[in-house]
Amino acid sequence: MKAAESEERQPAQPEVSVIVPARNEEACLGRCLESLVRQEGVEFEVLVVDDGSTDRTREIAAGFGDVRLLEADPLPSGWSGKSNALATGVRQARGRWLLFTDADTVHRPGSLRRALHEAQEHGAALLSYSPEQEVQGFWERALMPVVFAELAATYRPKEVSDPKSEDAAANGQYLLIAREAYDAVGGHTAVSGTLLEDVALARAVKKAGFRLRFRYGGDAVRTRMYRTLGQMWEGWTKNLAALFPNPLWLAATRTLEFLALAGGALASIRLVPRFAEGWLALAATAALWLNFALRIRRAHFPWLANGVAAAGLPIFALLLANSFIHYKLRRNVTWKGRHYSVPGGEEGLQPGVAHKRHGLSDA
Repeated sequence: MKAAESEERQPAQPEVSVIVPARNEEACLGRCLESLVRQEGVEFEVLVVDDGSTDRTREIAAGFGDVRLLEADPLPSGWSGKSNALATGVRQARGRWLLFTDADTVHRPGSLRRALHEAQEHGAALLSYSPEQEVQGFWERALMPVVFAELAATYRPKEVSDPKSEDAAANGQYLLIAREAYDAVGGHTAVSGTLLEDVALARAVKKAGFRLRFRYGGDAVRTRMYRTLGQMWEGWTKNLAALFPNPLWLAATRTLEFLALAGGALASIRLVPRFAEGWLALAATAALWLNFALRIRRAHFPWLANGVAAAGLPIFALLLANSFIHYKLRRNVTWKGRHYSVPGGEEGLQPGVAHKRHGLSDA
């Protein structure tokens, strides 16, 4: 009888283990956890892995009684901090599915249940959403739509989700993976050194024969990635060159597009008094702007951000070139107070090759 009562008191195995890596996330962790603990319709657990925070991150996580607070294991040589934190969480997780999600995300009610059902309905071992991006201020509104429009064009959800296509991608802000598939590809140990662990993990999963599903997920989750121009500069320097196959060509193309948009608009104004030339200039400029607007619209940003996105083109080009130089010349990239070195040459421009510099301490 006592044995039976003891078994009844044991918590049932959760269907999903939600793992949130957190390093100095006091500004956003509370909202994230509030949205997670209120999920319904599926058995789940929430684990927050504190990765050496020096702010109130641990205090905030500890304030949620239904959340398990863990401390990241010591950072092994050659590992990225995020991969190490996620691997720490996985070792303590009990779920059949693992949801890796960032501390700056907010999850819509019922989204966890719907995501699990969507993955199972489509036979996907890995489901990833690109969240709705919240942007504030001029720089965020100008730059972020340009970046995500390029990502949408490079990593097309239809191709990524097609088992016949070799294209693979995932967004680490929301990555739901079956424990079976995660273990089969070696988990984060297999992608331990990359700064793009989400894309690398998706590639490993698809290469192993498992099915991916990837789409815009504004109906499930939203996020505000960066809050200052400095954060955007640091974050995108870390990632941009490794995300796109020909970064310098893309930077040059977007610079020329900006010059054409701005130059066309100025030329149209000057040529309006000349009837034929004016209408020709207006038509050409309108075609350029329409093409730009249609591409930006696919990034799913608010109309105000779309309206100023053209100003983000030269910033994007500059950031992309800066990221390329860091990778090509083996310069350090910095994120969350940690310094990473990358291999030079073409090798450095592939996901999965950026490593923590040995001997450098956290800032």
